[in-house]
Amino acid sequence: MNGYFDANATTPLCSEARAALIEAMDHHWQNPSSPYRSAAQVHVRLEQARSNLAGLFQVNPDSVIFNSGATEGNFSVFSYWRGLVARDAKIAVSSIEHPSVLENARQLFGESLVEMPVDESGRVALSAIEDAVAAGATFISLMAANNETGVLQPWHDALEICRQKQIALHVDASQWVGREPLVGLAEADFVTACAHKFGGPKGAGFVLVRNVFSSFAGQRGGSQENDHRAGTENFPAIAAMVTALQTREAQREATNQSWLRGREQFLKTIRAGIPELVFWGDNAPRLANTVSLCLPKGENSRWVRLLDQRGFDVSTGSACATGQAGPSHVLAAMAVSPEQARQTIRVSALATTLESDWQALGEALVAVWQTINEPPTQSQVIEV
Repeated sequence: MNGYFDANATTPLCSEARAALIEAMDHHWQNPSSPYRSAAQVHVRLEQARSNLAGLFQVNPDSVIFNSGATEGNFSVFSYWRGLVARDAKIAVSSIEHPSVLENARQLFGESLVEMPVDESGRVALSAIEDAVAAGATFISLMAANNETGVLQPWHDALEICRQKQIALHVDASQWVGREPLVGLAEADFVTACAHKFGGPKGAGFVLVRNVFSSFAGQRGGSQENDHRAGTENFPAIAAMVTALQTREAQREATNQSWLRGREQFLKTIRAGIPELVFWGDNAPRLANTVSLCLPKGENSRWVRLLDQRGFDVSTGSACATGQAGPSHVLAAMAVSPEQARQTIRVSALATTLESDWQALGEALVAVWQTINEPPTQSQVIEV
C-alpha cells in the first residue's frame, strides 16, 4: 500500500530520474563552463537536455532557462518586470497564488498591485482579468492550477486577453506540469515550474521566456544560461528533471485516467461513510489527483495525525504556508469561513498511486470519522 497523498507538496524521485541523476553525478559532474574536453562534453549534454525540454513545450531551446525551482523563477520574473517598467506601473495577480508569487508581488509593487478575486469555486473569472486590464495593469500573473484545491485557472483565456491588449502574462505552472497537457503553455511570456512536483529532484526548475524578452536576467554574476541566470548549472539535477518530465508525459494520460477512477471510488466511499462533507472546487475543472474537503467535525490537524497513525500522509493545505498564523489565504479568497478552513484537508495523489490506495484512504477516513465521532468513554470523561 502507498499511503502518501501529499504530492502537491512534493514527490519522490521517479526511477528514471534517479538513474539519470546517478549517471550524471558519477560520469558528468564537471563544470560545463570549463575549457577542457570532459567539461565540454557536459556542456553538450546540458544543451541536449535544454533541447529535450524545449521539445516538450514546442519552443526554441533559447527560451529555456534552468534554475533552482519555481520560487527562484517567480522572484526573478517579478524582479525583472520591476526593473523594466515605470515605478507606478500596475500589475495584477490572482488572490490564490502561491506565496512565492503573492509575497514577491506585494513587496516589489506595493500599492501598484491589483489582486484579482476568485469565485466560490476558487477560479478567477474572466471579468476579473478584464477589470485588472481596465485598471491599467501592464502584467498579469495567473497560476495554471491551484496547489491547495487543484482548481484549474483560465490561463488560456487570460493569454488571449493579454495578447489583445499587448500585456505580458506570467503563468506559475508548478502544479500543472507533469499532470496536464503542455501544449500552448509556452505561449505565455513567462512560465515557471519546478522538478520536485513531477518526480524530479528538489532544487531544480526552469523558466520559459518568450524571445521578445531576450534581456531577461535572474540572479547576476557569471554568464551562465546565456547571461540569463548566473551560477554553475547543476547538470545532474537538470538531467534528472528533464528525464522525469519525459517519463511523466509518456504516462500522463494513463495516469490521469487511473486518478479519476481512484478518486471517484474514494469520493463514493467517504460520501457514504461521513455525513455533511464539503468539497472545495467540486464543480470546477481541477487536477485529477487532488481533492480538497471540509470535514464535519474536528480540527484538520487532528485528522492528519490520526490518518498518519494509520499510514496515510495528507495535508492541511500548502506546505509552504504551514505554520503561518490564520487560515489558508486560498480558502479565505473563496469566502470559506475560518472554522471551515480549520476543518479542511488536502488529498493529492502521486503518479504511482493505485486505485486500491485511493480506496484504502477512503476507508481510513471513514474509520477516523468513527473514532472522532464516538462518544467519550467513562474514563475519558473522568480524565477531562
